[in-house]
Amino acid sequence: MISKENILASAKKTILSQSESIAQLVNYLSGDFAKSVELIYNCKGRLVVTGIGKSAIIAQKMVATFNSTGTPSMFLHAAEAIHGDLGMVQSDDVIICISKSGNSPEIKVLVPLLKRYGNPLIGMTANLTSFLGKESDLVLNAFVEKESCPNNLAPTNSTTAQLVLGDALAVSLMEMRNFRSEDFAKYHPGGALGKKLLLRVTDMLDRTHKPMVSPTTSIKDVIVEISEKRLGVTAVIEEGKLIGIITDGDIRRMLNKNETISGLIAKDIMTVNPKTVQLNSMVVDAFNTMENFSITQMVVEDENEYVGILHIHDILKEGII
Repeated sequence: MISKENILASAKKTILSQSESIAQLVNYLSGDFAKSVELIYNCKGRLVVTGIGKSAIIAQKMVATFNSTGTPSMFLHAAEAIHGDLGMVQSDDVIICISKSGNSPEIKVLVPLLKRYGNPLIGMTANLTSFLGKESDLVLNAFVEKESCPNNLAPTNSTTAQLVLGDALAVSLMEMRNFRSEDFAKYHPGGALGKKLLLRVTDMLDRTHKPMVSPTTSIKDVIVEISEKRLGVTAVIEEGKLIGIITDGDIRRMLNKNETISGLIAKDIMTVNPKTVQLNSMVVDAFNTMENFSITQMVVEDENEYVGILHIHDILKEGII
């Protein structure tokens, strides 16, 4: 039975082998990489990424990354392409063909068909003298000295190299497009990431629970207002303007200091100049402010009008943090 030490040693060896292969890729970058980025950037159609075997799986991941970062892309399986799916390719498309050897039978059949239609072809291969390497208009060198597989057979380092080159293309294109977090959000509207990038205070504010009292409201009525609205706070409003807040913490501190609440009113215990957030602000920004100041609620305003209370529990329930 293999010991835990041997298992860990094997894992470390694999990781180091892959990291060394990736580090070598910087030495293989050439003018063709820059030309490929410019070609894809100026493409009027889509970026079509094709491959066979494990390279096809890498191609699918590359397509997902390109699409999510502003480069319209689609995956074309090399074997299916020569059985009808070639019709997916349009005249304005740019094609990336991935193959470690560059000499796979499917690649040798597909490449001439692609070139027949005049589409620009970018080859990604570990063998620059292969069929794919020679027939491509531009070549991305994905050479690795060996696989981390003990038999030097299973695609490991080579597929990782392809993946990294694809990411390098995607990031370069993002920088050329000045692709911002706002742009990224448009392609990721779902899940925690989408909410974090898109959700604004107005999207989650409960306007039906809008606690407020006047400066002269009795402490008893202040406590009732805080309890009824169940937000642990109430705004203090005078002539339609926010002048302070009272939290349940303020109530506790008041009770510790005073034997009786008779005669006390809201303005006697309120906190002036409370932290506020604008209705159209990003929820994540409001959350960061709450964390920075160790508070659990923020007063929400629309310009200078009080519109409600945002509670940290509401943010956490959305699952964006």
